[in-house]
Amino acid sequence: MLTQDAQQPSATTDEKSSLPDAPTSKVNPADSNTDGQTGKQPKRILGIIPNFRAVSANTQLPPLSFKSELWLATQDTFDYSDVIFVGGLAGIAMAGKSQPVFGQGAEGFGKYYWHIFVDGAIENYMTEAIVPAATREDPRYYTLGKGGFMKRTGYAASRLFITRTNAGKSTFNLSEIVGAGAAAGIGNVYYPAEYNPWVKTYQRWGTQVGLDGVFNILKEFWPDINQAVFHGKY
Repeated sequence: MLTQDAQQPSATTDEKSSLPDAPTSKVNPADSNTDGQTGKQPKRILGIIPNFRAVSANTQLPPLSFKSELWLATQDTFDYSDVIFVGGLAGIAMAGKSQPVFGQGAEGFGKYYWHIFVDGAIENYMTEAIVPAATREDPRYYTLGKGGFMKRTGYAASRLFITRTNAGKSTFNLSEIVGAGAAAGIGNVYYPAEYNPWVKTYQRWGTQVGLDGVFNILKEFWPDINQAVFHGKY
């Protein structure tokens, strides 16, 4: 939810990471095209949307420290663009009356807004820092960057369930599934109790995981879209 050198690595030496103790990335030149743009992830999509967790294709990175994982979650949570994103989700939720007790109008929108903001904040810290630190998993998205549309889409979606350990091996993505589930459960503390808490918990859980899946797909194809449509401007 919905976050690089440590945030997204780069083969160039003139870019600095906004994360502390950022590792040095290694890129296999044989897997890049002549201008080095294949699967290269920027820090932001369209210059606005945070892309701090995306790792450029064919790049190897050492594990993040817990300090860096916390900073990664903090960036994703308090980025200026999140104000707009949360506002959009709040408007959709209010229009659908997902919590009728919140009401409508400015007061209702405010209630939807802060609930959704807190949902995202807890989910970010659980999936990007707390659970990964406990399970020794890497919370970053490693771009595939090659293959057909279906292959890459399937890969991006599968990263909800498969991730890398700090040792570089594939493992079940406890950080995403358990972290998002825990965040959804914590939400019962500050959501109204008059509705079936299990139904709402599963709805929040599914929404968070679904949004992460959508962003995985966007991250996977953004380098291609950026080159084809914007000629690498972003």
